[in-house]
Amino acid sequence: MVGKYLRILVYILAIYSLFLSGGCAWQKTFGAVEFKSKPAGAEIINLGDDSLLGTTPTKVIWEETGGESKKVTVQFRKQGYLERISDVWVNTRHASREEALKKAQPIEVELLKKK
Repeated sequence: MVGKYLRILVYILAIYSLFLSGGCAWQKTFGAVEFKSKPAGAEIINLGDDSLLGTTPTKVIWEETGGESKKVTVQFRKQGYLERISDVWVNTRHASREEALKKAQPIEVELLKKK
């Protein structure tokens, strides 16, 4: 009877150690994009939730679980220029925000003047 409980305890400890290991599917990972525009000063809107991500040039961080890539659709807006929409795949493979910022994916768009 004691042997049965000991085996169950070993299984529980093994599963618990998997959750604590770096390979856990629920581990937070980070990705960053460095947005630039010509000319600078364009607003960046996340069309998924209509949130303002910032004004170019800027870096934006995303947080996911398990290192999944994330598709984000953004719109660049600047008065006097045509709006531009871009799809961006964010690779959230970094273990920390700092690492993601150091290795931010560069995205640069050129905005055309309105006629």
